Amino acid sequence: MAGKLIGIDLGTTNSCACVMESGDTKVIPNREGSRTTPSVVAFTDKGDSLVGHIAKRQSVTNPQRTLFAMKRLLGQRFRSPRVQEALTRLPFNIVEAQNGDAWVKIGDREYAPPEISAIVLRVLRALKQSAEAFLHEEVTDAVITVPAYFDDAQRQATKDAGRIAGLNVIRIINEPTAAALAYGIDKKDKNQLLAIYDFGGGTFDFTLMEMNDGVFEVLATSGDTFLGGEDFDHNIMLWLAEQFKEKTGIDLNGDRMALQRLKEASEKAKCELSTLDKVEIRLPFIAQGPSGPQHLEATLTRELLEGMVRELVQRTLEPMRDAMDSARKKPKDVDEIILVGGQTRMPLVQQAVQDFFGKEPNRNINPDEVVATGASIQGAVMRGEVKDLVLLDVTPLSLGIATQGGGFVKIIQRNTTIPCKDARTFTTVTDNQSRVEVHVLQGERELSEHNKSLGRFDLINLPPLPKGVPQIEVSFNIDSNGIVKVSAKDLMTNLEQSMSIRPTSGLSELEIQRMVREGTSNAEDDLKRRDELKYLASAEGLLFSCDKSFVDCGKYLAPDKQEFVRDILNKVRLGVADKDVEILRNSEGDLLEAQKLLTDAVLAASEAMMSALDGEGGNASS
Repeated sequence: MAGKLIGIDLGTTNSCACVMESGDTKVIPNREGSRTTPSVVAFTDKGDSLVGHIAKRQSVTNPQRTLFAMKRLLGQRFRSPRVQEALTRLPFNIVEAQNGDAWVKIGDREYAPPEISAIVLRVLRALKQSAEAFLHEEVTDAVITVPAYFDDAQRQATKDAGRIAGLNVIRIINEPTAAALAYGIDKKDKNQLLAIYDFGGGTFDFTLMEMNDGVFEVLATSGDTFLGGEDFDHNIMLWLAEQFKEKTGIDLNGDRMALQRLKEASEKAKCELSTLDKVEIRLPFIAQGPSGPQHLEATLTRELLEGMVRELVQRTLEPMRDAMDSARKKPKDVDEIILVGGQTRMPLVQQAVQDFFGKEPNRNINPDEVVATGASIQGAVMRGEVKDLVLLDVTPLSLGIATQGGGFVKIIQRNTTIPCKDARTFTTVTDNQSRVEVHVLQGERELSEHNKSLGRFDLINLPPLPKGVPQIEVSFNIDSNGIVKVSAKDLMTNLEQSMSIRPTSGLSELEIQRMVREGTSNAEDDLKRRDELKYLASAEGLLFSCDKSFVDCGKYLAPDKQEFVRDILNKVRLGVADKDVEILRNSEGDLLEAQKLLTDAVLAASEAMMSALDGEGGNASS
């Protein structure tokens, strides 16, 4: 008999596990009796690891060996603006690896991005052990949630981490989707348009979903993978440090232990101001000054806090508009707004959502537990324990391949219902090409360089044919977990090569930073640049063929025509070398005229060759 199945919300700040038994969902408490577990891991001096509340409690005395909010750091390049900003915030050491990735250093040990997945793994293992102690039964299976904007590699890494923790991860689903399932489990007979506003500690997701007679269909999703409660805490920290510096002249930004105390005080003050109008913040012995120990005392009001974070709240509105436009819906069309994530407890956030939709959001759901509850429901559906409920999710970002000249061709568009499969046929760009590289990308920009690279593979041993003749079909297959398989097939020989995208160093954690909005704001420039690259590639190809014809057959042109062709080819060659599109545009007419002359020269050469052969034949016969 199969063991128990649990639903897991693997959060940036806190994680939660839930089980469904006899039609009822139960949140599983951890060994300390809490219904959520901090996503914090600490290492002792002896190398032992601590997880959850016990790790968080010792973070002040051991800040450099306590890791938190790791989902926001993984997969980043060390010199990226995000990491450079994080260096000023985080008390633990972030170092640059030889390949340029951001690694974490604990004592003498450096952790690469794939190894940092073990931090998440430890939280998963702790949740599994708590569930088995609570249920008095082995837990074998799990449904794990991820932010809607997790890319393919991140989903695969999450699934692998669960497997290593001893869990058979039967499904990966998006956090907002899980929340909608939890909301609608007892409303399956209703037809509603749901808006799920998911604002957690590290990420923001917005999903629009239709609930129709037990069918939950995601219409559109959008978000920001680097926006969350951590940013609110940081703004309060900056304010506290500035207040202290004004009073004492002491800068706390270089003191890791002091910063950790500021962070804890900031998070606590933020939470309290969801119900209070003001809070007193007191941190004794925060620093040592010339006159002795210095203490931090400050009064933070709700009004002051809202002024600090209003811009962050406003940043959530753009993804909402994007998803509404993608689904071709208006705010007035939404029947119910579901708030998910601890940051939605803030009155300013609730008011912003209410103003956007013109109606109050639903406050009857626990934002910290609803995602894990939905995950357990999805597990029960897959096991057949819950009937008449179907989930149709979408892929959050477009998938495609890089093309000649630096373009990006989308094969599966964002917000396509999964599982799904689609294909496009491509060809070669040079004569006798024996291999084709397939570079798989994910994103919304028109140029390949601005999108996320998921991997590369080669289709080899193609038959030697002129360019444009081979027919190569590239297929994308996305399963119900949102995990991608790509294949390329030569339709003439049936040669085929495929790849399942796997997480690699530098590709494995939260990273798709506002790709859709960047794609929208940069669309015009991207299209212009893409057209320039295509123009350049076309000129290079035409120059190559004209050069070859001129060398072989130019002598069949009149001297003045030879000079004309030679001059225009040199001019175009200079434009190609300098990547000067303006020169190429101005030379386009002359280059086409030169091509026409060279075509005539090739014909003249062919006729001369035939005449020569006929003459040789005649001499031989006589």
